[in-house]
Amino acid sequence: MTKSEIVSTDTGEARVTWHPAPKTKARLILALSHGAGGGIEARDLRAIAAALPAHGVTVALVEQPWRVAGKKLAPAPKTLDVGWRGLWPALAKPGLPVIAGGRSAGARVACRTATELGAAAVLALSFPLHPPGKPEKSRADELLGAGVPTLVVQGGNDPFGKPAEFPDGPYELVEVPFGDHGFAIPKKADISEADAMTIVTNGVTRWAGMLGA
Repeated sequence: MTKSEIVSTDTGEARVTWHPAPKTKARLILALSHGAGGGIEARDLRAIAAALPAHGVTVALVEQPWRVAGKKLAPAPKTLDVGWRGLWPALAKPGLPVIAGGRSAGARVACRTATELGAAAVLALSFPLHPPGKPEKSRADELLGAGVPTLVVQGGNDPFGKPAEFPDGPYELVEVPFGDHGFAIPKKADISEADAMTIVTNGVTRWAGMLGA
């Protein structure tokens, strides 16, 4: 049964919606935040929250303060980081190792703060390697600097960075064929959206299963 709680941060009130693993199986917490233009209703976040608890991973879907306040545009990256830091004690309170994660802007926040917060690992969904059409404005340093085991799940047709554009580094990458930045799949593709979400959840489940092994 899901449970939501409000957490006060220096940038306002955030909301955490918990999707708990069975108490006898719980061994990790996966905290996932949304991107700069959407919320926790994103298809990949919902799919992961539905699939991972059965594998001993409690999923905490995080709504940043700007989203809870009803604003349409995300604040500057530094402000996002402040909100994430303020949330961390609530995420760590159950006493289990916490995987920091998120999609798009949320993935960047997780990478930037992982080491200082003591994250066990980072899950980067649709990491925005660069703005669309501007590969010279790379954010690879954020990904490469995470400092903890990292999994990137990237759409094969993501305008913010296709898998082949990613540099070599200490992370694993799972490609979702045909997927765009939101993992939407064209109707003419060889796979369905359901297939795409299975690729996402299987990849995350396998990777999370190896953490701490």
